[in-house]
Amino acid sequence: MADKRRTNRVALVVLVVVGAASCLALGYWQWTRFESVGGDGQNLGYAFQWPLFAAFFIYAYRRFVKLEDAQSDPEPDTDDEPREIPPDLLPPIPTATAETADQDDRARVEYNAYLEELAARDANRSNH
Repeated sequence: MADKRRTNRVALVVLVVVGAASCLALGYWQWTRFESVGGDGQNLGYAFQWPLFAAFFIYAYRRFVKLEDAQSDPEPDTDDEPREIPPDLLPPIPTATAETADQDDRARVEYNAYLEELAARDANRSNH
């Protein structure tokens, strides 16, 4: 794992160096364009902007390395025994009483009868 990380770091360093050097070269090119006869404020803006992009390459690499180093491999759990949840951790499970169930059933039966009555009225209305 460490060898792979080292290979990745070398590739990332090469990428950062090439990227930052490219940004600095583009900044220099924009500066020379600004100093030429046809140069304008846009070239000057880009001349200042490209070095910031180069700095971002370096910042992003440093941040990536810092986060990668902070990330530790999780240790495998050697305890294969199931663990119990403490009883006071979870809220109590509500239980339905027979009285509540009967009230719900009666309300459901009444509601279904009402819906059947409405459907019958609608059927009579559409037939006439």
